[in-house]
Amino acid sequence: MTDMTVYAQRRARLAAIMGRGVAVIPTAPERVRNRDAHYPYRYDSYFHYLTGFDEPEAVLVLVAGGSPQSILLCRDKDPEREVWDGYRHGPAAARERFGVDEAYSVRELDARGPQWLADQPALFFAIGADAAWDARVLGWLNAVRGHSRAGVAAPSEIRDVRVALDEMRLVKGPEELAVMRRAAEISGGAHIRAMKAVRPGRWEHEIEAELLHEFRRHGAQAPAYTPIVAGGAHACVLHYVANNGALQDGDCLLIDAGCELDGYASDITRTLPVSGRFNAAQGDVYAMVLAAQAAAMGEIRPGNGWDAPHQAAVRVIAQGLIDLGLLRGTRDGVIESGEYKRFYMHRTGHWLGRDVHDVGDYKVGGQWRELVPGMVLTVEPGCYIAAAPDVPEAFWNIGIRIEDDVVVTPTAHEVLTHQAPKRASEIEALMRDG
Repeated sequence: MTDMTVYAQRRARLAAIMGRGVAVIPTAPERVRNRDAHYPYRYDSYFHYLTGFDEPEAVLVLVAGGSPQSILLCRDKDPEREVWDGYRHGPAAARERFGVDEAYSVRELDARGPQWLADQPALFFAIGADAAWDARVLGWLNAVRGHSRAGVAAPSEIRDVRVALDEMRLVKGPEELAVMRRAAEISGGAHIRAMKAVRPGRWEHEIEAELLHEFRRHGAQAPAYTPIVAGGAHACVLHYVANNGALQDGDCLLIDAGCELDGYASDITRTLPVSGRFNAAQGDVYAMVLAAQAAAMGEIRPGNGWDAPHQAAVRVIAQGLIDLGLLRGTRDGVIESGEYKRFYMHRTGHWLGRDVHDVGDYKVGGQWRELVPGMVLTVEPGCYIAAAPDVPEAFWNIGIRIEDDVVVTPTAHEVLTHQAPKRASEIEALMRDG
């Protein structure tokens, strides 16, 4: 996203919500991997949402009230360090490029922090998110309180700035949805590439490499999360990420992978037969999960509650488990008792955006949140059948999940990840012809 006016509009909106006070929003620190090697840098989602600034060691200060101001503090220009680490904007260029009212060296932060807090009614800050930052900001507050006899007042309230920002981020604007559509397109292509590469005897990490290659080849900066490439029994481990097993003829392979593009995540899961064709038991479970996803999709429209898609998926899976002989009783009975959770133990989706498990409350005032246009969520029912004495052997170690990214539209919804095939016949044809 290159239009800086979008970030300015977000800052103005946050200032309006704040009313009066000062917000302090730091970016993420660099993280050491080992000795002097760092993990690839990834900025803080809140900070970047408001600034578009992607360098480390930066802080946004937002002053709300009669004369609102946005202030960016960042690293100084340093030609010597730029030889080693790359370009730095420096305060002067950052002010011009990112459209803030003022910019200073981040070295001045502790000197200026108390000045910005003086005589402000409230401090807006992500209290509790980082102990070092908590101590730093509380130090500024104490410094202001130390001047009380001179008539200087410290903020009397500390409010969690994430409350307002989570609500803002929950509903995506058109510029955000454009990036998310492209991220979904790249990820869909990566799943197609992976499907074509799967065959018995290959390794999970080889298929992971196909995914990562496609992400980077099309400009995505990174995976949005560690890919899950889980063959056979590994697919019954929900967050399996070792990706070090061999693909066995007769097994299913569950692939949960999505790229991050310009700060926005995609999240797709597809399940496919290693041999190229689902056997009878795999096909039955797959059809059940696909039907559950379709039922969940049918509940995604403005005005419906967040929980409606999940409940629709649960009804289909509960009945399906009975029909397959994996559970006994009535559909309502296995739902009420929770017996279905033995094979389907997670929710049907989550918010998606700058974070793969994005911000936003799921309940408001004790009630499930109402869906509105611009919300983006995943729809990902699954069924995981580990080997057990009371389970027919034909179903052992079948783990299936089907996941798509969906945006709520004014009339219903749009599936962002439609490029990745998910009908069993489509997957089998792609694997055969690929």
